[in-house]
Amino acid sequence: MAKVGQHKEKKTVITDSFWSPLIELITKKTIPYQWRALNDEIVGAPPSHSVENFRIAAGLSNGEFHGMPFQDSDVAKWIEAASYSLMHFPDDELEGKIDQLVDLITAAQQEDGYINTYYTVAKPDQKWTDFSHGHELYCAGHLIEAAVTYYEITGKEKFLTTVCRFVDYIVSIFGEEEGKRKVYPGHEEIELALYRLYKVTKNQDYLNLCKFFINERGKQPSFLSEEVTLIGERDRWFGLDYHQAHLPVRDQKTAHGHAVRAMYLYAGMADLVIETSDSELKGILEQLWHDVTTRKMYITGGIGSQGHGERFTFPYDLPNDVAYAETCASIGLMFWAKRMLEIETDRSYADVMETALYNGVLSGISTEGTKYFYVNPLEVVPAAVEHRYDHKHVEPERVSWFGCACCPPNIARLITSLGQYIYTIRETSLNVDLYIANETEIEMKGTKIHLGLNTNYPSTGEVVLDINTEEKVEFDLYLRIPSWCRNHVVKVNEQDVDVEFDNGGYIIINREWKRGDQVTLSLSIEIEKVRANPLVRENNGKIALKRGPVVYCLEQVDNGQSLSNLFIHRHAKPLITNEFNSFEAIEIKGVKIDETTWNGKLYSSDENVFNETTAKAVPYWYWGNRNKREEMLVWIKEI
Repeated sequence: MAKVGQHKEKKTVITDSFWSPLIELITKKTIPYQWRALNDEIVGAPPSHSVENFRIAAGLSNGEFHGMPFQDSDVAKWIEAASYSLMHFPDDELEGKIDQLVDLITAAQQEDGYINTYYTVAKPDQKWTDFSHGHELYCAGHLIEAAVTYYEITGKEKFLTTVCRFVDYIVSIFGEEEGKRKVYPGHEEIELALYRLYKVTKNQDYLNLCKFFINERGKQPSFLSEEVTLIGERDRWFGLDYHQAHLPVRDQKTAHGHAVRAMYLYAGMADLVIETSDSELKGILEQLWHDVTTRKMYITGGIGSQGHGERFTFPYDLPNDVAYAETCASIGLMFWAKRMLEIETDRSYADVMETALYNGVLSGISTEGTKYFYVNPLEVVPAAVEHRYDHKHVEPERVSWFGCACCPPNIARLITSLGQYIYTIRETSLNVDLYIANETEIEMKGTKIHLGLNTNYPSTGEVVLDINTEEKVEFDLYLRIPSWCRNHVVKVNEQDVDVEFDNGGYIIINREWKRGDQVTLSLSIEIEKVRANPLVRENNGKIALKRGPVVYCLEQVDNGQSLSNLFIHRHAKPLITNEFNSFEAIEIKGVKIDETTWNGKLYSSDENVFNETTAKAVPYWYWGNRNKREEMLVWIKEI
């Protein structure tokens, strides 16, 4: 292993009235709950067996492997989430559990450095034979990320040493050098993980392998076409495009295939652009971004509309009731967006990152922190979920765990690492990308700067940024003006200032900053009636309610059954109601079809009779936290 540098704790203290309690919930309830789930201690939940798999692989327990081929990744993501949580709430007992897992993973490591319980216990003679669905390199990637995170937070090197030994073994097998295998993972993830490992160790081999996996992907003829697992699923939904392997990545201009795989690939590609300034790859990423976010993304930041293959389909194909929109896909979209912001200051990246966070990600976990959605539809009718085959992937309520449990620990690691998404720091500029209250320290031109951001955003648009520098220092401060914001006012030390509004949607304040400087930003946040492009067939004649980054929905508990029979008046003005403590609800006038006038008829030439009603909408992320197994609707008919 290359000698690592001094570990650096990336600590941003979240002080936000919304996010701080959620981070505490994740730390003190969700992470312990998930530990129990990984150890098969949740009554009624599908068994995970993932920790026991490592015990068996280490020779410390007898038994058979249980679970998916990628079961190891659940443990790795849990370690990463738990490690991040130590920044917020140091916990010796929790850290001790992580150390126990590190010891167990190290004990399960083979003599050559290999780590994977599925192929050690269940299929020891089939290592490196199934790249389409075997997930060996995918699991390796999550182990790498977990080890890097644990090292960065605690400074402990054991896990990092174990993982570097594994990666050195992988480097010896794969690559462009003569005698090495010219293959790449079916499920991307190791690419971005290798880059993280390279940044910590400075080992050029890890960066070179990252480059190889990305540049090799999609070359034809593809070895994936001859794999047994791919041949066995020889339908068009699981072809080369499912793996983003239908074309070399530098020729891929539209998003195809499995949405999570695509997001992890694009994030890894962005890492390479950050490191190498590869203009060709940057251009491809910009085209992919445009395709995903303007033609294939739900208003909630959900992506991957089809359940079969968990994949993208075609432009504007965004059905509501059978939407897949996997939680992990929205998380992956955030990973990609953050990296694009590091490449270039453009609010489209931050706007999408924020949309995904407040909607498509947050909906994946209950307010109690122990129930989860794998998929996130925009309309739910429980009877359809129960009786229709094409709804089989939809859950009408959050569940305690999954047989394929990739999403729960992914949510936990995202939320506990939220501080990494607020700012983008460059040599001579600071971007504020997300308005989440926090305190942090950065360094600009060799000068330490303490930042304190206070806000109740998105409940209000008032943002206060206190800047305290050790010495006077000049830099550009970039403040994002969201695309939905119609008016804004910015002041420095209570005085109006001349600012530049750049093409990327940020205002720029250039000055020599000193201790005691204060920037105030007022963003207008209004309720919007949003309409979809008419090519989105399911949403013609409908509106969605949105306030700032938060998308709203109707629930049966507030509006009765048959939500599809409810219409919003075209000119009705939506109003805020403060019925809930943690967020604002919306009320708006409309009408609802009087079903009783149909007298049991299936068809009729009579006109509908409407009753006046007031519809109540709540944030999409909140749905299903009150009554269970009831209707929900985002896109509402307009009259």
